[in-house]
Amino acid sequence: MRPLLKNLLVSGCSLAAMATACAQSPASLPVRQLTAGMYAIKAEIAATPEARELGLMYRKTMPANEGMLFVFEEKAGHCFWMKNTDLPLSIAFLADDGSIVNIEDMAPQTEDNHCPRAAVRYALEMNKGWFAQKGLKAGAKIGGLPQAR
Repeated sequence: MRPLLKNLLVSGCSLAAMATACAQSPASLPVRQLTAGMYAIKAEIAATPEARELGLMYRKTMPANEGMLFVFEEKAGHCFWMKNTDLPLSIAFLADDGSIVNIEDMAPQTEDNHCPRAAVRYALEMNKGWFAQKGLKAGAKIGGLPQAR
C-alpha cells in the first residue's frame, strides 16, 4: 500500500475513533445554577437542537445534584425517550414560571415516550427518584431558569 494512502486510512480511523469518544463524553455545555426550594441544582443547558438531541446519551454516571435543563424556543408537547441513555432518569416538565407540570420516571435504553401534560418550554432531567427524594411534585417551582425568548 502506498504510504500516503496508508497514512490517510490510519488518520481516518483515528478521526472515527475520536468522533465516537467525543459522542460518548459530556459535551462542553453552559452550566446554570437552579434551585428547587432549599436544594441547589447544577444544570447543563441543552438549548440547541444538537445538544437537545444528544442530551444525556452515553453517560455512565451523573453526580447527585446535577442534571440537564432542556430549553426550547417554542412551548409545545416536547416528548423525551431514553434511546442510547444508560442512566435511569426522572424528568420534570416545567412551565415558563418554573412550576413543575408533571414528573416522569424514565428507564434506560427504552423508546417509550415521556410527554408533558401541557405545552412547555423547559424540561429538567435528574437522576431517577431525585424529585421524589426531595418531596418535589407538580406545582413545586424550579428557580433560576433562563428567560424565555
